[in-house]
Amino acid sequence: MTTAITAKVALSVSAALTSSLDVGEGKYDIAFAPSVRLTNGTGANQAKEAFTDTRTIAASGSEDLDLAGVLLDAFGSTITFTKIKAIVVSAARGNTNDVVIGGAASNAFASPFGDASDTVKVPPGGFLVLTAPGAAGFAVAAGTGDKLKIANGGAGTGVTYTIILIGVV
Repeated sequence: MTTAITAKVALSVSAALTSSLDVGEGKYDIAFAPSVRLTNGTGANQAKEAFTDTRTIAASGSEDLDLAGVLLDAFGSTITFTKIKAIVVSAARGNTNDVVIGGAASNAFASPFGDASDTVKVPPGGFLVLTAPGAAGFAVAAGTGDKLKIANGGAGTGVTYTIILIGVV
């Protein structure tokens, strides 16, 4: 089976800063909307595959997502990413604890981080978006740098998160 992908990863920020003045009101509108468009392929601004899932991690638990050879796409085909072009992690609003990304004990997928032990906390209702649309993407090294750790940041309750990975196989 041959699959093809086109994708748009976008962020939209719209805000208005207002201030009461002696006469009237001052207003500063903020409109910021960067986006990344990916077409089918393996080079810059291209991708070949996507993994999506909504998952739950038990209290104080964690899981390592193996980016090279274990995840399945929507059609049941095994994905062996070599580069990740976009990572989106959204923590459920109903969570009590943070969703912690990164820091796998071995074979850590570290290219989006400064160090293999670095982590990012996504609080309840928050989300993280990382993109690397260039030809290099975030490198995945099968067997040595392919484990993306997702952890529950606390005890007592589970956490639910949605993850989207778009990359090159």
